[in-house]
Amino acid sequence: MRRLNRSIRVFVALVPFVIAFLRDRRRFILIGRGARRSPRHHQRRAERLTRRIAQLGPTFIKLAQIFSSRADIFPEPYLTEIGTLQDQVPPQDAEAILGVILEEYGRPVDEVFDDFSREPLAAASLGQVHRARLGDEEVVVKVLRPGVEEVVALDLDISFRVLFWLNLLFPNHHVRALTAVVREFSHKVRQEMDFRREAENIHHVQETYRDLERIRTPRVFDSHTRRRVLVMEYCRGTKIDRLQEAFDEGRLSFRDTMRTVTGVYLRMMMVDGFLHADPHPGNLLVEDDGTVVLLDWGMVVEVPRWTRETILNVALAVAREDLDGIINGMYQLGMISPEVSRGEIREAAIEIMRIVDRAQGTGRERVQELVQEMFDTFYTWPLILPQELVYFFRAAVLLEGIGFRYDEAFNGLHFIRDVVADFRSDILRTTGREPSALARNVIDEAQTTLRSIRDLVGRAEREELRVRVHPRDIQQQERFLHLQARRILLSIFATATAVISSILFISIRSWWLLAGGLIASLFLFVLVFFLPTHLLENPLRHARGIRPGDPHR
Repeated sequence: MRRLNRSIRVFVALVPFVIAFLRDRRRFILIGRGARRSPRHHQRRAERLTRRIAQLGPTFIKLAQIFSSRADIFPEPYLTEIGTLQDQVPPQDAEAILGVILEEYGRPVDEVFDDFSREPLAAASLGQVHRARLGDEEVVVKVLRPGVEEVVALDLDISFRVLFWLNLLFPNHHVRALTAVVREFSHKVRQEMDFRREAENIHHVQETYRDLERIRTPRVFDSHTRRRVLVMEYCRGTKIDRLQEAFDEGRLSFRDTMRTVTGVYLRMMMVDGFLHADPHPGNLLVEDDGTVVLLDWGMVVEVPRWTRETILNVALAVAREDLDGIINGMYQLGMISPEVSRGEIREAAIEIMRIVDRAQGTGRERVQELVQEMFDTFYTWPLILPQELVYFFRAAVLLEGIGFRYDEAFNGLHFIRDVVADFRSDILRTTGREPSALARNVIDEAQTTLRSIRDLVGRAEREELRVRVHPRDIQQQERFLHLQARRILLSIFATATAVISSILFISIRSWWLLAGGLIASLFLFVLVFFLPTHLLENPLRHARGIRPGDPHR
């Protein structure tokens, strides 16, 4: 009954918006031109969608926070509106929190901590934070909300069922990207709800950045950390978006603080490959001496070395205006579906290069317009942002917003360019682009290429050379032939139905029979000529990889 009630609530809340988005593309869902909507109409709809998501609870709030940086899925103003959703919910009753602590430790809270505040320090979708004391140490205790695991699992199960039908009926790059985000979120949120994983992530960061003086994370009390309870030191500091007074009084330097935060995120992405996946002002504290404290390591993204190399290669290709290099890198990053031809994506790559060229030497106001143009390109063309870039872009948006908060002339592109210069040697070394590593890579690639050419020539001389057609091309031809065969059969059935109805009408003079036969014939013709072709294909092909069962898989 609970599953049914929750399913009805989610469907009632979101299905009207799904239908509205579909009508934006085709007025009558399956046929017709897109309905015309004014910017004001989209703004009002975005505001209603944001309110509806907030009412649905923690799963959809956290999903919306991820979608707020997915310009390949949602256009403006939806990105901006759902980006305003805060991960703040009414606090859980103290007795329920104490019950979780009792279950995890097997002892009441008074026997675990020397002092424990019943009033929460912060309340988020998944967890709740309380201040406490362990001996002489002042600590914070992060407790998983009771019952939240079941709620998240149920919501993801419902989401996968909805996505199953969307992929079945409306397969396009927006729906595929939407499915990929929810599938990835189902893995990440399971890790986030295990606080032992967060403790491991904090230890990894502390080991990696132990030599950095102005970056740190809270110390974890491993002896008191459990699956649903995480105990850390209490860090005193100011949220990074509330430093105006410190900057005005000269106690902190705006440029030094921004340089520290920008540098650590750049290093996480391009050097160490271990990226903080939940960047927002509440997770960045600045202490009185300018040290930046990074909080909340429940969600992280590991960026493989080959991904960092490919990102760097794409950036270099953009710099030298190498169109083929850009497209190759986009394919390698998974930004383009293998089914999309190079010819289709070439115009998108040209548009990206044009936007980047126009960004050189512009002021901040113009940069904002160029960023919006880039987002429109990702939304319009069949481009899918890889998850590593999604979280990096979220960090970039955060830094841009913080910078503009304190300095209206702040130019994020120029600032990041200066920070990149500081990390140039580290980036080149870790991505194999420094001179010595680059020379070795060139030699290895040259040797591999020569061996391949020699093997190819040898096979041709021995008449062993064969040319094979890729299975995807064969499948496309098979689908095309099957589709045409279905259309022919439907046309034959439509014609036969009309002829048989006419013959029977001549014999028995039944107008109802004639009308029914002609309507059935007309319906078959509509299927042939008006419905999208994918509805006549095998629907199971679009559902590959989607399972409406266990969302944690």
